[in-house]
Amino acid sequence: MSSTSSVTPWDVHRLPHADGSVFLVTGGNAGIGYFVAEQLSATGATVVLGSRSPAKADVAAASIRSRVPGARVRAVPLDLADLSSLRTAAEALEVDCLDAVVHNAGVALDDPPRRETPDGHELMFGTNHLGHFALTHWLMPLLSAAPAARVVTMGSFAAKSERLDLDDLQSRNDYRPQRTYGRSKLAQMYFGLELDRRLRAVGSTVASVVVHPGGALDSLTPSRPPVHVRTAGARLRGAPAALLVQGKHAGAWPAVRAVLDPTVRGGQLWGPRVFSLRGRPRREPVWNHLADTSVATRAWDASRDLTGVDLGL
Repeated sequence: MSSTSSVTPWDVHRLPHADGSVFLVTGGNAGIGYFVAEQLSATGATVVLGSRSPAKADVAAASIRSRVPGARVRAVPLDLADLSSLRTAAEALEVDCLDAVVHNAGVALDDPPRRETPDGHELMFGTNHLGHFALTHWLMPLLSAAPAARVVTMGSFAAKSERLDLDDLQSRNDYRPQRTYGRSKLAQMYFGLELDRRLRAVGSTVASVVVHPGGALDSLTPSRPPVHVRTAGARLRGAPAALLVQGKHAGAWPAVRAVLDPTVRGGQLWGPRVFSLRGRPRREPVWNHLADTSVATRAWDASRDLTGVDLGL
């Protein structure tokens, strides 16, 4: 037996079995979330699609079943913009324990005007970050009941160049859609790392991991009709971009590894291997601004006040 490590290299196309596990993917009906759900379904786990559109979730579930024989996939209504509905969504899972949640769902607006959730929060910040913050509170008893559950937060490479304005988290004073989106994802990533610090402080068996998909384009994403259809024209136009970025099926790889790989640890950041934009998943250093625990703590306290949810651990 060689002294060299015998650990099998991670293969995105040969995932470990996860029979008996239950995974929740928010926004699992489309985009990267769909491919996270499809890939996790191939492990034998039960995968639950959290979606605000039951019709779209049913279409996505049917697509997964057509590609993954015997897939155990179902859906629950989930509207992250409506904080009052999240307890009901967690109860609708109807499970004794939850092995992982992938906080993937998100809203991205390209143009003004600024919009708000029913609770009065800026739509992207309220949905992408505050909704997941509050949902985690309601899921924590189910996660804690699993042997070693994981909270996987899907950040964005767009957040790397952003900084939180802790005095204007809701973008009331200066609203620019792309920047507001990037900051909402940055707030999510701060949350994922701060959550793990708090979980470790109380000796929890739950771990929190942050991932990002790099650059993931529709034009490089394989078709999954009717969930996603890539035309021949789109494929040709997107071909040059494949040197730098990838499709959404590959953008799902870091999240899938964070759910399944026993070597992944809480508090880590995972993304694509090549320039953090494309390729197979690898651990990368936590970005310098994300390592600022004072910002993370203040963002956590603000999120608690804005949601009315005390994620006490």
